[in-house]
Amino acid sequence: MEEEGRSVVEPDEGCATQGPRALGCTAATVPVSREDMEAPVLGQQQWEAVQERRSRGQSISAIARELELDRKTVRSCLRQASWQPYRRAEAASLLDPHRAWLAERAPQVEYSARILWQELRARRGFAGSYVIVRRAVAPLRLAAAVAALTQARFETGPGEQAQVDWGQISVHFGGVRTEVHIFVMTLGYSRRGFALGFLRERMGELLAAHEAAFAHFGGRCEFVLYDRMRTVVLGTSGGRPRLNPTFAAFAAHWGFTPRLCQPYRAQTKGKVESGVKYVKRNFVPGRVFRDLEDFNEQLAAWQAEVADVREHGTTHQRPIDRFAEEARALAPTAGHASFLQAMVRERVVAEDWLVSIDGNRYSVPFGLIGKTVQIVRQGGHWVIRHRGAVVAEHAVLAGRAQLSVRPEHGPGAAARNARQRFSSPAAAQASDATREVEIRDLAVYEQLSELAEAA
Repeated sequence: MEEEGRSVVEPDEGCATQGPRALGCTAATVPVSREDMEAPVLGQQQWEAVQERRSRGQSISAIARELELDRKTVRSCLRQASWQPYRRAEAASLLDPHRAWLAERAPQVEYSARILWQELRARRGFAGSYVIVRRAVAPLRLAAAVAALTQARFETGPGEQAQVDWGQISVHFGGVRTEVHIFVMTLGYSRRGFALGFLRERMGELLAAHEAAFAHFGGRCEFVLYDRMRTVVLGTSGGRPRLNPTFAAFAAHWGFTPRLCQPYRAQTKGKVESGVKYVKRNFVPGRVFRDLEDFNEQLAAWQAEVADVREHGTTHQRPIDRFAEEARALAPTAGHASFLQAMVRERVVAEDWLVSIDGNRYSVPFGLIGKTVQIVRQGGHWVIRHRGAVVAEHAVLAGRAQLSVRPEHGPGAAARNARQRFSSPAAAQASDATREVEIRDLAVYEQLSELAEAA
């Protein structure tokens, strides 16, 4: 009969010969039930040995004696359809509610456990220690490193895919340090690139840069790859990316399909990222620029004289030579109407009779305060309409926080203001055009004042 208990520590023989009182000199024997002990974990070979002996008809007791296992262990093994490695159940952690956030945020801070811990405590009410965060970040950092080492280069056929990205560089314009945002589009097959500098990265600049790139290449690819910039994608809905509506309309207008990098895997657009680094390292150093226009003029010359004709490190051919083959596969864009010029923007006229467009403000007739106007870009001008009638035109201003005010749009005398507020824009403009301002001598106003006092 099997014993139900056993000694955890056997008494020393010397102590045993000295009598019962001498047992205090060593660890005592403590009976421990086998049920209180963690069941031994069988390796795959032991599990297979148990299954093989049972298939030969051996009893559980015989298998247990031969393999020196507990009968309960043998029974448990026989109940398993296949061998399963032991997995210790993970204890609940204070970090569990934040793991999704952690996986998203970690690549953005280069897997810095210290920064993540600080943000968790400051923004998300995390009360755990830095050590917990450090342990959680370690496998994420390792997975990213392995992915970077094993990343296979993805090649595309002519005209199949282009990649787009932004880069930032600080330069001096007339002695003033300015941050320039460089838009880069790289064709996947030929590696020919297009770059253009801007002072910001908003929707207007993104769309204008695309149209300039299409004009430069004489066509566009079937697919264009982006990371998850806010001007392209607003988030996910039902597990699927939700494109910015303006950008989705732009893509439909030009007939290309936007594609997005996998979350936390922006390196999948490595061709254009290499192009951004190439512009920063090869074009910018040692150059002097007067302004953004001069920057872009020099950038265009550099692309034609240097970037297009150097031997590419991956293809070992000149991009301009491979482009000769890719150009035939591009969807032609010549003669296609500009989306920017076709896009109608609506604005409500403010109390200062100005409307805001791309960070600058433009005047409209004073009588349109509070009314909604429609704005369309035509070439280098903004055309502003109300109820289908053109009420103002302005040249497009460069930069931001600029004003374009037409004197004929502003308020005149109080009576004229009242008439304009309640008249149609066309009538107000006709009245302004036909009315001449009467210039009176100041003595007239003095006489009127004396008459008022006498009355």
